[in-house]
Amino acid sequence: MDRISRLLELTNLSTDEAVIVHKPSNIFYLSAFTGEGMLFLCREFSAIITDFRYTEQADRQSPGFLIQETNKDKAHIAVAAELLNRQGIRLAYYEDDFVAVKQLAAMRDASPAVQFSSLDNQPEKLRSIKDEKELKVMARACAISVEAFDFVCAIIAEGMTEKDIRLKLDFRMLELGAQDLAFSSIVASGENGSLPHAVPGDRRIKKGDMITLDFGAKYGGYCADMTRTVAVGNPSSQMKDVYDIVLHAQMACQDALAPGKMCRDIDAIARKMIGDKGFGGNFGHGLGHSVGIDIHETPNLNQSCDAILAKGHVVTVEPGIYIPGIGGVRIENTCVITQHGTQSLVKAPRELLIL
Repeated sequence: MDRISRLLELTNLSTDEAVIVHKPSNIFYLSAFTGEGMLFLCREFSAIITDFRYTEQADRQSPGFLIQETNKDKAHIAVAAELLNRQGIRLAYYEDDFVAVKQLAAMRDASPAVQFSSLDNQPEKLRSIKDEKELKVMARACAISVEAFDFVCAIIAEGMTEKDIRLKLDFRMLELGAQDLAFSSIVASGENGSLPHAVPGDRRIKKGDMITLDFGAKYGGYCADMTRTVAVGNPSSQMKDVYDIVLHAQMACQDALAPGKMCRDIDAIARKMIGDKGFGGNFGHGLGHSVGIDIHETPNLNQSCDAILAKGHVVTVEPGIYIPGIGGVRIENTCVITQHGTQSLVKAPRELLIL
């Protein structure tokens, strides 16, 4: 069953109901279309609503879809309204976590006979379980990321800035075939390592620095996510100890991943291990998140998520310790839940690398 059919079955869509999709990531998942526009889905047909710039692209990327072109007198919502009215649709599902209030009002004004209701993240629920084709693409994204990491570790030296390192890391991922970056790469050295989402700046690398690199390639529409913390020369004994704590927490949590496990229970493992060492207050974020077309998907490995892991989920495991004024350590793998356990898509060693 293709993705459109699965979504129609999941929503139990009747012949007088439709689905309107605005989110680019959901549009790509359901149609493979990467341009700008909307999807209109009903029992009789599936349509892409877009403008002249993307009509040929839509036809190439999404065979089998009806391509509906907008113009200066008829915007996307007006075209959608025509389809709703023509098909006699009485109920349309939309993404209430994405569509702006003004957009919803415009849709209602254009189709007063149609009731609009939440799609309730049904496409995302389908997206949470990756198939073999998706996993193969994600494995390639991770392999590109690892190869770029190996490259940049060979050239990191004292005197380089965080910006220098990011530029070389990003460019290498693109050289290796990444279509884009999965997100803005993080390079945090020395005391900047205490900032989980540090923005690379002009700080120069010094001997003894720990450097946290959090990055990922995007390939075939799917994201990779990995983090390694490396040292330039021997770090302080305190930071070596911190690294060991984070490493053991990461390894224990990754090994605990398996179908049937509750997300918050995996998070609790890291929280206890780090807390028992006196650093509970220095680990403030969740253990991890799902990855796919978007860099952050669901379910999440955190203290409040009671979702149950299943075969095909892809989650990050990224504990960290952050000490203001001193530095920080984070280690992260992207892992796929298998039939009996887990497999990391990131093949780089996790032990401390001293450059």
